[in-house]
Amino acid sequence: MMQIAHLNSDGTPKYTNHLATETSPYLRKHAHNPVDWHPWGSAALELARAQKKPIHLSVGYHACHWCSVLEKESFEDEATARILNEHFVNIKVDREERPDIDRIYQIAQQMLTQRSGGWPLTMFLTHDDQRPFFGGTYFPKEARFGLPAFKDILLRVAEYYRGHGAELRQQNAALMSALAGLNPAPASADIELTAAPLAACRAQLARSFDSHHGGFGGAPKFPHPQSIERLLRDWRASVHAPEPDLQALYMATFTLRRMAEGGINDQLGGGFCRYSVDEYWMIPHFEKMLYDNGALLAAYADAALASGDEFYARVTLATADWLVRGMQSPQGGYYSSLDADSEGHEGKYYVWDREEVCAALTPEEFALFAPRYGLDKPANFEGKWHLYVAASLEDLARQAGRPPAEVEVLLAAARAKLFALRAPRVRPARDDKILTSWNALAIRGLAIAARALGRADLAQSAIRALDFVRSTLWRDGRLLATCMEGRAHLNAYLDDYVYLADAVLELQQVRFRSEELLFAQQLIEVVLAHFSDEQAGGFYFTADDHEALIHRSKLFSDDATPAGNGIAARVLLRLGHLLGEPRYLAAAERTLRAAWPALAQHPQAHVTLVTALEELLDPPEIVILRGEARTIEGWGRELARLYAPRRLLLAIPAQTPDLPAALADKTSRAAPVAYVCRGSTCSAPLDSLDALIEQLRAGG
Repeated sequence: MMQIAHLNSDGTPKYTNHLATETSPYLRKHAHNPVDWHPWGSAALELARAQKKPIHLSVGYHACHWCSVLEKESFEDEATARILNEHFVNIKVDREERPDIDRIYQIAQQMLTQRSGGWPLTMFLTHDDQRPFFGGTYFPKEARFGLPAFKDILLRVAEYYRGHGAELRQQNAALMSALAGLNPAPASADIELTAAPLAACRAQLARSFDSHHGGFGGAPKFPHPQSIERLLRDWRASVHAPEPDLQALYMATFTLRRMAEGGINDQLGGGFCRYSVDEYWMIPHFEKMLYDNGALLAAYADAALASGDEFYARVTLATADWLVRGMQSPQGGYYSSLDADSEGHEGKYYVWDREEVCAALTPEEFALFAPRYGLDKPANFEGKWHLYVAASLEDLARQAGRPPAEVEVLLAAARAKLFALRAPRVRPARDDKILTSWNALAIRGLAIAARALGRADLAQSAIRALDFVRSTLWRDGRLLATCMEGRAHLNAYLDDYVYLADAVLELQQVRFRSEELLFAQQLIEVVLAHFSDEQAGGFYFTADDHEALIHRSKLFSDDATPAGNGIAARVLLRLGHLLGEPRYLAAAERTLRAAWPALAQHPQAHVTLVTALEELLDPPEIVILRGEARTIEGWGRELARLYAPRRLLLAIPAQTPDLPAALADKTSRAAPVAYVCRGSTCSAPLDSLDALIEQLRAGG
């Protein structure tokens, strides 16, 4: 329930601003601040022009801890609000609904201040053209942390804006020139695209790998699922070499194991937090994001296949169960995130008193649970205990003189008791908006997990989510970006389209639907028609009919989510080969040429594009199964037990209608038949599972 700081004597809110009717829970959370907030839009921008007041732009998101701190300290403070309302037009943006705005002004903040960005983002813009002239992230109410007080900043900015207009315009011109330079020239047509970035990326990942605790780089540590998937692919590509790349497999699986055993993973309820504040994965920043968990589902499921280790399968299922149980709406779409805080304190929902745990468990259970999850060590989070795996099952079993299986039964019983004991606590607030791009990442992760682990229920959850997106967020041949309580709006971005097309392709490998494959094709056609950079190649983040902002971004590097251009290139390659569509293959190569200067220089920052490059140079293997549904689905299950990241496997029942021509010519016969294609070359029809497996082995 939303806490309102200022109430009238009758209990109604003392203040209500222009955010009250927004779909974003983050914006609504600020609807009763004394600050006269506006959503980004023509009304607020016209008001700034008319009043000649600079714009105070504040960008954040619902699960952001420091965004909540800033609100409580400053936006609920009437004295601060008076300054803001007198001197500025105040615009609040949810970065999850408007990543286009966030990305532009994050980059501008970094250029202006020479400091890293983040949330909350605080920017000050000119009144008539929205060009930024000053900014930062979090500013405290009173001067501390080496930062000036927010009220002092506001007064100084307002005074400077009134007195130094000409200087600001000069600075703005330089900034706009710098922004324009962010879209570099592509590689020339005579430059050969080679595999060099694959080897360089592999070497860079090895250099940044933490061999003691897993992960890449130091604290704070983020999961980087794209890097993990890249290493698994590196290992798989080497399995027939004289010396397979076992180090790549080790770096990926060791990182996944340490994350799963750490406090970044909810040891009782499943689901991963956004990052760890320490190098050990022990203490997380407690917010849980849909995009992380969707991507990690895929990584853990792939590791389960690649390694054959049941540990990764268990983590996959725990994560999937959390996602389906706690994040899927009754209508089918997935919610966005869970806050870090509950009852005003970060992590309060998750941490324990040792005495509370001791009282809940039998002495036999506690004797194992305490050393397993660190309760026999000093408190690790503000005087309490946050659970992480501190001792191996084998060591516990040896010390207790019990078989490991018996120890695990007792630990499972203890976890179930504590999970039930935790359930009545005040839960972290959930952001219930449904984002197309993040839903696509979750659909993809669940589809991969369903196929790898043979879990039809996970596929069914993904299908419900896809059906929701198609029925609610796909209108008149275009996608919308967000939906809340049935109200869908905002033009979708590149990531929405290409992530969703990628997810649909993964779902086709679980069970085939020709209308869904057509939908993926429709998504890609919109991307080609409305997002393409016709001069330089690649794709802009926004469509050609999107609201005009001060800069039209074209992004190649990965961040917390994969680069839209990288996913676009890979999907174009896969659909191009699957459907025999040369336009798609050409667009993919143009994208990689556009990205080549950055990709060649910094491959580790462009892992998604590295994978697309791999499939450009060595086209994916496409296996088409035709015949009676039960038989070919059985063949499909056999093949799904193998880790083959460069394989696209479609089991198409004999009577499937409306197949595209390139698939319709892979005809059914009286008995099951398989077609194996690499690039534009397909094998003769194979009429037995043994012959198919032999053909696939021969192809590597």
